[in-house]
Amino acid sequence: MERRTIGAGALSVGAVGLGCMPMSWAYNGSRQRGDESLRAVHRALDLGVTLLDTADMYGPFTNELLLGRALRERRDEAFVSTKVGLLVGEQHIVANGRPGYVRRACDASLRRLGTEVIDLYQLHRADPEVPVEETWGAMAELVGAGKVRALGLCAVGARGGRRSVGGLHDGTLRQLRRVQQVFPVSAVQAELSVWSPEALESLLPWCVARDIGFLAAMPLGNGFLTGTLTPGEGFERDDLRARHPRFTAEMMAANQPIVVGLRRVAARHGRNVTPAQVALAWVLAQGRHVVPVPGAKRERWVTENSAASRLRLTPRDLAEIAELPRALGSWD
Repeated sequence: MERRTIGAGALSVGAVGLGCMPMSWAYNGSRQRGDESLRAVHRALDLGVTLLDTADMYGPFTNELLLGRALRERRDEAFVSTKVGLLVGEQHIVANGRPGYVRRACDASLRRLGTEVIDLYQLHRADPEVPVEETWGAMAELVGAGKVRALGLCAVGARGGRRSVGGLHDGTLRQLRRVQQVFPVSAVQAELSVWSPEALESLLPWCVARDIGFLAAMPLGNGFLTGTLTPGEGFERDDLRARHPRFTAEMMAANQPIVVGLRRVAARHGRNVTPAQVALAWVLAQGRHVVPVPGAKRERWVTENSAASRLRLTPRDLAEIAELPRALGSWD
């Protein structure tokens, strides 16, 4: 697989990563099939998918434990990325950026992952009660202590503020400017996909100008861009899509032209090429700093996603995708 670098430190990873969250959190059936998820991780490593993305809140904690099992004999083949800063309560999720908590959380993640060092430690969300510089400073201390190799920041998403055209990532950019004065940012993780391209407006250019890696979260639109979901499909109560405005039956039907367009492009590249691969290839085409991190919990999906690294979209393909209708339904 093609290799890409994250940050000025030239941390090398496979061009397509693996989001581990669906293996134990947030999607239908996530709390099942542990052995199947382990096979998916091993398949990813076999294919050169080295960036494995998790977080302490996924589960909570069970996702890191699962990944730790997979890494027992293959740690040297993987680039481990995990996150800190969010706590899962019985009714809601809260941020915690206190320096003492960050230090304890890192030690706990290291134990669960069964590793001596985390390759990329990301701030999941800034704590509004703690200056982000203090949180980032504690994370920088972990680099100095040899527990972490590099630091990353997750973008403030829709729930972190009102989504507005041209202003979606204003809060993230402000945070980035502040923490960059404390310790270098190696990577930013934010949503980027055919149906959510807003990061192209300002966030990705900001990262490119500073040689900062960009981890594209949800590059398959929470599964919609795979073309495997049907309008009206039911989601379990704890599936995040059950509350997402784009996953109502009405909005899924309205957004089908996007999938139809991806299918049309895929057909030009051969009968075995899928809409998901076209969607990932589009993300890869946004620049050498970009690494899509599609979530998957089964070997066949990992295999399909990894193959997108070999798909080269033509100027005609890219122009056709650019003309697809904008997705309907948002957090506004």
